[in-house]
Amino acid sequence: MNKPLRRVAIFCGLLVLALLIRDNWLQYVRADELNSHTKNKRVTIERYAHERGNIIVDGKPITGSVDTKDPYYAFKRTYVNGPMWAPVTGYASQAFGATQIESIEDGILTGNDDRLFFDRTLSMFTGEKKTGGDVITTLNGAAQKAAFEGLGDKKGSVVAIDPQTGKILALASTPSYDPSSFAGYHNKDAKAWQALEKDPEKPKLNRAIREIYPPGSVFKVVTAAAALENGKVTNIDAATDTPEPYKIPLSTKNMKNHASGCENASLKRALEVSCNSVFAKLGDDVGRDKMVEMAEKFGFNKEQFVPVRAVASVYNKNMDRGGNALSSIGQFDTATTPLQMAMVAAAVANDGKLMKPYMIDQLRAPNVDIVTQTEPEEMSRPVSAENAQLLQTMMESVVSDGTGSKADVNMEGVKVGGKTGTAQHGEKNKARPYAWFISYAKTDQGSPVAVAVIVEDSAGTNREDISGGGLAAPIARDVMKAVLKSRG
Repeated sequence: MNKPLRRVAIFCGLLVLALLIRDNWLQYVRADELNSHTKNKRVTIERYAHERGNIIVDGKPITGSVDTKDPYYAFKRTYVNGPMWAPVTGYASQAFGATQIESIEDGILTGNDDRLFFDRTLSMFTGEKKTGGDVITTLNGAAQKAAFEGLGDKKGSVVAIDPQTGKILALASTPSYDPSSFAGYHNKDAKAWQALEKDPEKPKLNRAIREIYPPGSVFKVVTAAAALENGKVTNIDAATDTPEPYKIPLSTKNMKNHASGCENASLKRALEVSCNSVFAKLGDDVGRDKMVEMAEKFGFNKEQFVPVRAVASVYNKNMDRGGNALSSIGQFDTATTPLQMAMVAAAVANDGKLMKPYMIDQLRAPNVDIVTQTEPEEMSRPVSAENAQLLQTMMESVVSDGTGSKADVNMEGVKVGGKTGTAQHGEKNKARPYAWFISYAKTDQGSPVAVAVIVEDSAGTNREDISGGGLAAPIARDVMKAVLKSRG
């Protein structure tokens, strides 16, 4: 071969080599980046080119797909009772992406998950149309309906958990939105999206897992647990040696009580009528580090994944004695999600054993084979069984003799324990307080349900009428009833 031809051959070889390197770089190194790039519409078009699998509650789909005959986006997502289920499903929109279960389990729902490779390969030979798999949830339809309707036009949220397994039975948030309203990519979808984005009530915010609030007096259950576990109280009926007034440590201010008879009140009586002074003193007696330790055993200071991410509830690790005393009654820097407070109630109801919360029971292939099955998992043991039963005795007295009487389900063989809370917030606590209630129902077979309810605001309710026992407890009662009745 002469010299010019050799040079041309080498040059062509280098071009082929460069092409191979570039091709492999794009297909392997940058594949994930390009697939998820916002300007790559091919992925979105393929996602909606066939029917999406469904999210299932009580054996029935709460989602669907409709054939739009659109040449680009053939199938559009639909929802059954969209506003009620939006905090569970999230949304799947051709224009605005996906959230929550729709996003986390997108691979199963679209049929593109690697675990469905055999199913996809088989359909190529059988000629069957590609479809997505299904997500089977742990949700209880009756409980979700009771939670959503109980909240009504109030701003707030409800979480219900099966204490024995960790299954989430209800996850409601209001105000809500209809994911169907912006599931497409046309102008009307864009207008619906923009209206939700501008809404000052933030209907797209999942208040059950993505918002943290001062817990107020419902946190006193955690403080009571810490006092029992650390030996600061050994007899729940004995006087606690609490003065009236009680001065906040490192402060000249006295702790305000909204109940009478708190001086030297027993732990049981203090929980019944919600004595701030008793629990502030106990929190100080236990000490900040031990209070932090107890809060973290219940799940504070750590994000939870159910599998949707829940923001971390907070118990400050660095506050002084005064801050710890105030935090021990659920004020100061203490902040929590409704999910977290449902976990507290569930651990108490389950004799001190906290199960990891989850809301996906199974992932199912299009051919109905089970891809994965979630097994209940113990998360921690915040309190001993003996102390958990003492907490149950106290919480049950809150319902029978204290501030939580409206939570009683009045069903034979069922005991209800609860704790009310009215959390102050805003500058100098001038904002309308939050109404809290946590509870559980228990039978001879154990507790099938624990609930946390928060009402941020209730239209037409006077400030002085806002209370956990008045606004939140009836919602918890109806959710517990729904679960108990569904179990037969």
